[in-house]
Amino acid sequence: MKLAPAAALLELRDAAVCFGDVQALAGVSLAVYPGDFMVLVGANGSGKTSLLRLLHGLPVHSGRREVGAAAARQAMVFQKPFFLHLSVLNNVRIALWLAGVPRADRTGLARRALARVGLHELSQRNAHALSGGQQQRLALARAWAVKPQVLFLDEPTANLDPYAKNEVESLLQSFASEGMTLVMSTHNLGQAKRLSSRVIYLEAGAVKVDLPTADFFDNRASSGAEAFLNAELTWS
Repeated sequence: MKLAPAAALLELRDAAVCFGDVQALAGVSLAVYPGDFMVLVGANGSGKTSLLRLLHGLPVHSGRREVGAAAARQAMVFQKPFFLHLSVLNNVRIALWLAGVPRADRTGLARRALARVGLHELSQRNAHALSGGQQQRLALARAWAVKPQVLFLDEPTANLDPYAKNEVESLLQSFASEGMTLVMSTHNLGQAKRLSSRVIYLEAGAVKVDLPTADFFDNRASSGAEAFLNAELTWS
């Protein structure tokens, strides 16, 4: 179903996701708007990754998921990106091929994407020989190359050292400044505060708080969110 032109890029209405007998999400109603940098936070098992994947249209679900024409191109960067045993350049070129980019344009676009993330000098290195931070930048280059209107990211700086984390954060900030809409899950509350324009707090598969970032951190929006912010919640 297509949304009206002035509507949200993506919208969920009373959506739910189950994995066998496990209810991962229930009763989720949420919209993503142009220019959002939305960050999903919550304890382990709260539903962050499931919501991220649902917004991207991956799992089977009940309820409604509506996609506007302005969100037709989407990409997702996973916590542990998958790469073929090929060069850095060819991993990006294959993504462009899958996206339907004409063959004559792929190499030039791939090189621009690698330059965008600071990997142009490593274009002929095997992707599996890169460091963790370099691999995450390659995943961002691969996503950026297809020019998505919405970019989904599942804990993109998990397990990275501080320098690599800062590199990835800087790239995400620059993507947002260019007008890209981003939706990201993270356990790093400092990162959420630095990067996001809007915070979604999940608990037991339900959206409990949806607020602009400043309001979320300044007002301690709900008792559940306050406990989470104070590091008082255990894994769910």
